[in-house]
Amino acid sequence: MLFGISTHLFHERRLDREHLAQVARYGFEAVELFATRSHFDYHDAAAIAKLGQWLKETGLVLHSVHAPIIDAFAARPSTAGQTIYSIAAGATDKREAAVREAILALEIAKQVPFEMLVVHLGTPTASRNPDDNNRAAAVRSLEAICRAAAAVGVKVAAEVIPNRLSDAVTLSALIESELESEQAGICLDFGHAHLMGDVADAIETVAEHVITTHVHDNHGREDEHLVPYLGTINWDLALVTMQKIGYEGVYLMELASGGREGASPAAAVSGTILEEARRARQRFERALAHA
Repeated sequence: MLFGISTHLFHERRLDREHLAQVARYGFEAVELFATRSHFDYHDAAAIAKLGQWLKETGLVLHSVHAPIIDAFAARPSTAGQTIYSIAAGATDKREAAVREAILALEIAKQVPFEMLVVHLGTPTASRNPDDNNRAAAVRSLEAICRAAAAVGVKVAAEVIPNRLSDAVTLSALIESELESEQAGICLDFGHAHLMGDVADAIETVAEHVITTHVHDNHGREDEHLVPYLGTINWDLALVTMQKIGYEGVYLMELASGGREGASPAAAVSGTILEEARRARQRFERALAHA
């Protein structure tokens, strides 16, 4: 069993070798690359080659890539100047643009292999245009992305997110009855499941389809992306349920930096969040060993 960190932790900065070295120093084996061009330019073959070299030097495995959801990072809550990508957009030009960006992110696998492309079906209901969450558009896009993923040996994981397309029940039904591809599965996002209801119920619902995870915590009201055990998720019950369904894949922590734009990586990350993540990982291992 592997534990990993998403580069979401460094999202407001341009990704560099030291970020990956920090992750490795705290004992994690895998990473997920958050594909936002202001963070990592997945259009640039030279940048991808450099990423491959950094991974070799740090001993990390590229487990997954998060498909683009925006073109450039902006500090929350502002989205001024951003292009929002939704593969479930009702508008054809907007949907096709999002699919193109997802397929460009898949091209990373031609230089640096990875297992999963994590995709959002639409956008969070509370913060985006409802037309971004069109079911027929989502299925059409997911089928196109799955075809492209099969060509480079990558699985596609639709993430549990808080909208009407992406709760555990709806995603499972979509994969079982509407999607004509064996390439797709589900990314179980614990924090998002907690915002929408009972985490253990969500785990059991996606049991046959879960192929990867996003691990983070919150207090049930906002998507805080906290280190596990700093919010209100019952992790003991969640991990017992994961064992019950036979999950043996990667536990991938998708954490917020907690730092302001311009803060130093050492101040915002290494002295606090990665150390907390390391301790949470140890608690996960003890809980799974005794479940």
